[in-house]
Amino acid sequence: MVSSDNLRGAFFMAVAMAGFCLNDTMMKLVFADLELFQAISLRGLLLSVLIAILSIRRNKLFYRPSRQDSLFLSLRVVGEIGSATCFLSALYHMPIANATAIIQAIPLAITLAAALFMGERVGWRRYSAIAVGFAGVMIIVRPGAEGFTAYSLWAVAAVGFMVLRDLSTRRFSPGLPSLYAAFVTALATALFAGAVATTQDWQPMNLDHLGLLCASAGFLFFGYLFSIKAMRVGEVAVISPFRYTIMIWAIVLGIVVFGEIPDIWTLTGAAIVVGMGMYTFYREHRLMQRAAAHDIAAASVQTAEGVSAGPRSARQ
Repeated sequence: MVSSDNLRGAFFMAVAMAGFCLNDTMMKLVFADLELFQAISLRGLLLSVLIAILSIRRNKLFYRPSRQDSLFLSLRVVGEIGSATCFLSALYHMPIANATAIIQAIPLAITLAAALFMGERVGWRRYSAIAVGFAGVMIIVRPGAEGFTAYSLWAVAAVGFMVLRDLSTRRFSPGLPSLYAAFVTALATALFAGAVATTQDWQPMNLDHLGLLCASAGFLFFGYLFSIKAMRVGEVAVISPFRYTIMIWAIVLGIVVFGEIPDIWTLTGAAIVVGMGMYTFYREHRLMQRAAAHDIAAASVQTAEGVSAGPRSARQ
């Protein structure tokens, strides 16, 4: 029976994914009138204000990171700037469901990168799932086929930057506040995009544009908060697969807001990527359970040996 914590965590994760997808939808609407980096910069500034307000309330804004944390925070910033630029460039030019489907390969890419660069052990089953999942990405992208758009490659590049961002985050020390890292990342992204935007034609804005940007920043902030809440309750292996509910939101919003109906190849590729990602979560959960059971058994043996050795030591 599913625990109440797992149910709450799954609900929080699904709500977070809705927030992220609604953010993407607002940005895609803004792109009809504003330049890419202008929109990224303004949204980033609004998001920075929201995070700063929450950080001040929780006394997490002012922090002096260690040299090691500063290094990994810098890498996280590079990953966030690259992923935001690449993904939103793809979203600017292609259907929201297609772009969203491609980045669902992130869990698979993180598993592969962790094995290649961090020495984590990955068995043949997960390697096979990664290979099949990336084949699903190729079905979505369809290089060389009719209907192929080079902007799909921007979404693929975004996956690489997201892996850099997430693996760098894994290396933070426990004392580094999450809100501080989020604020630094959001502000750095806004400033970078603003610097690039000065080299482009700054488009005039009206209240509709401002409203969409505020909504985008609000939904993104909302997604961050609920994703954190989701990971703090229940089991990660149960909650993580609910990340893929973002595909449902992307398909529905693509149809309702933009009139974008995914073709059979996109749906097939997305199903493969999601299926392999869920299998990877399942395998990692099973391996963690086995490792925990092995540790408990080893501890029990050591305890039993200590108890049996005690009387003999006393007799000696």
